[in-house]
Amino acid sequence: MRYGMVIDLKRCSGCRGCSTICKVANNLPNDIWWNRVLTVGGNYLDTAGGTYENPELHHIPLNCQHCGNPACVKACPVGATYKREEDGLVIQDYDKCIGCRMCMVACPYNARSFNWKKPEYRAEYPLGDSDSPEHQYNVVEKCSFCVQRLAKGETPACMELCLARARWFGDLDDPNSEVSKKLRGRQYVRLLEEKGTDPSVYYLK
Repeated sequence: MRYGMVIDLKRCSGCRGCSTICKVANNLPNDIWWNRVLTVGGNYLDTAGGTYENPELHHIPLNCQHCGNPACVKACPVGATYKREEDGLVIQDYDKCIGCRMCMVACPYNARSFNWKKPEYRAEYPLGDSDSPEHQYNVVEKCSFCVQRLAKGETPACMELCLARARWFGDLDDPNSEVSKKLRGRQYVRLLEEKGTDPSVYYLK
């Protein structure tokens, strides 16, 4: 099994619902975002590029790509970043992380965050899943495809709250899975394939 995600760029409206529900479900500290939505167009968020007659604007949701050949795993000196054999997910072990941030340097997607201080929260009580990971000071964190939800047979939070229904998640090795079906008959891209990372997130064009 190899878990992966398919995102339809034609459906994505850039609403950032995926970013919000990810932050809530995983009880992310202030200023930490595992899911981001980038604007392709102008120089600022949600601004168009091109010309007045032919404006250009679209969005690219970006999170950890859960690579088949993850550069971050090779860079980690203590094995805190590893790829699970059973499903191919790239996981961060907070208890092992020594905060060297070598994985952040190695990741070509800038898909990791670092807790520079003791985690702080605007809410006075924990949000989201009761079994979401406990965040720690001086460690790197990243999207896990909501492993706490997968363990219960659920899907990642970002997929559930996508208002445009632009995301699908499943086993890329299963030809009958929803993600495999979505890839058939549509053109798609994977980010920075030339880096040899073999990312598990596919973007339908």
